[in-house]
Amino acid sequence: MVVTYHTNKLQKVCNQEKAGIRALGPDCAKKLRQRMAELAAARGLSDISHLPPPKCHELVNRGGVFSVDLQQPYRLLFIPANDPVPRKTDGGIDLTQVTAIEDTHDAKNQRRG
Repeated sequence: MVVTYHTNKLQKVCNQEKAGIRALGPDCAKKLRQRMAELAAARGLSDISHLPPPKCHELVNRGGVFSVDLQQPYRLLFIPANDPVPRKTDGGIDLTQVTAIEDTHDAKNQRRG
């Protein structure tokens, strides 16, 4: 899957070990790199498990934004980057056709509520 980033800083945190450790600490940075590798290796968003540990799911209160777990209480948030976003006949997002995502949020600032 194609992964793009909202900011250069976020790209460095997600892809450079030292930047990730500096921003998130060693354990969370390791989990972030693992999740990024899983997302990059997937053919589509449907390849990422909705069950733990990644627990990929669409956020109920933020339609179109998806989440994967990192290390409690942190998670990685992203949106489909396909243009247009692929839809099923019922209007929901077709995860089998989502082949690009944009990593939009700094995981450190996205605490679970």
